[in-house]
Amino acid sequence: MIRRFVGAVAAALALLAGLWLMIAPFALGTQPEADDWIDATGTEFFTGLGVAVIGLVGVAAFAAAIHEDLVARGLVTVRQRAPEPEPIAQPAPAGTSSAELATMLAPLVEALREDLTTTNGHRR
Repeated sequence: MIRRFVGAVAAALALLAGLWLMIAPFALGTQPEADDWIDATGTEFFTGLGVAVIGLVGVAAFAAAIHEDLVARGLVTVRQRAPEPEPIAQPAPAGTSSAELATMLAPLVEALREDLTTTNGHRR
């Protein structure tokens, strides 16, 4: 368990170091203002970005390992998700049969079919 905590702390420090590398050229004034990035700025920024991403992945992995270990020891319980309720079907308006619905929807279906067969006013 202590190894996982040490790993998480080391990964968090790597994340912080990567973030510092990303902002250092601007915070320390080595990057001229209102200018294109110099080579050193680009190198520091993208190196810091890589280190920060690896640190973030490490923190997430160690946090997941710590959680798994706590669950295995019975110190943390995993809550089960409640099943989502089934959607309730809306009934058709009273006195409407399926034949009447088909008759009402036929013009809409025809308009959609025509719209799909034309592109910019030209038939495909």
